[in-house]
Amino acid sequence: MSQMLFSHDTELTLRAACGLVNTDRVEGEQLSDMAALDRYLGGWGWTGRRDRHDAELAAIHRLRGRLGKIWESSDDEVHAVDQVNALLTDTGAAPWLTRHPEQPEWHLHLASMDDPLWQRMGAEMAMALADVIRAGELRRLKVCAAPDCEAVLLDLSRNRSGKFCDTGNCGNRQHVAAYRERRAKES
Repeated sequence: MSQMLFSHDTELTLRAACGLVNTDRVEGEQLSDMAALDRYLGGWGWTGRRDRHDAELAAIHRLRGRLGKIWESSDDEVHAVDQVNALLTDTGAAPWLTRHPEQPEWHLHLASMDDPLWQRMGAEMAMALADVIRAGELRRLKVCAAPDCEAVLLDLSRNRSGKFCDTGNCGNRQHVAAYRERRAKES
C-alpha cells in the first residue's frame, strides 16, 4: 500500500506545476497560443477568470520560468525558500478554506477566482511548493537525469529513487542504452 506524502490537492497542484514547466522543455514550445493554454488548463481543471489575450499567455510563460528555477534550485533549500516566498508575495496569496460538490474535502484557495490567471496559478503552485519544503521533501523536485532531457519531475517514490521524467520515455531509453553498453562489453 502506498503512503500519502501530500494532500490530494497539493499533489495535483505539484503535478500541474511540473506539467507547466515541461511545456517548453520537451519537444519545443507547447504553450504557443490560447488553444494550447486552454488544453493545458482543461487538462488540470483550472477554472476562473480568463482574459484570453497575449499578455495573459506571456504571464503564464513567466510563471513557468519561475517555477522551473525553483525545481532547478531544489538542492539549495534557502534559495528555493526565497523563490517560493517571492512567488507567494508577488501573487498576493490570501488563503481561505473552501470545498466543492466534486471535491467535498476542505482545501485551500489562495486567490480570488476573479484574480488574473497567472496569479491564481502562481499562488496555488507556490503554496504546494511551500508544503513540499515544510515536509522536508524538497529533494522530490528533480530535473530528469537523462543527459538529453531537461524536463522536471515530481518524485513520489517511497525512497526518492525516481530519476527520469515520464514525458519522453527517458527511463526506458537510459535502461536500453545501459543494456546495450553491457552487451557490447561482453562481446
